[in-house]
Amino acid sequence: MPERGAESPAARPLGQRRVARRRPRYSEEQILRVLRESAAGTADEALCAKYGVSRKMLAKWRAERGVLGPSDARRLKQLEEENRRLRSIVADLTLSNQALKLAVSKKW
Repeated sequence: MPERGAESPAARPLGQRRVARRRPRYSEEQILRVLRESAAGTADEALCAKYGVSRKMLAKWRAERGVLGPSDARRLKQLEEENRRLRSIVADLTLSNQALKLAVSKKW
């Protein structure tokens, strides 16, 4: 008997895949608070126990954010979003440019 929730991909209607997206458990402000406590000298084991995170996650947060303030973190998020949007625009323009070059290069 198959386990609950374990269905074969063929059993689902075509074009409908199950995508499980995890939402962030901690907000940016909460993560920064944990990192500030860590910088103040609180032991990693105590922080991990207090907030229910692993040491690996704590190290990942440190590597990603370093010692940022809340306004720095917000600004960084805004810049990342703007960068993503600009990259998308450049990709679209590059495709359009290539299509136009292809159309012009044909011999009439």
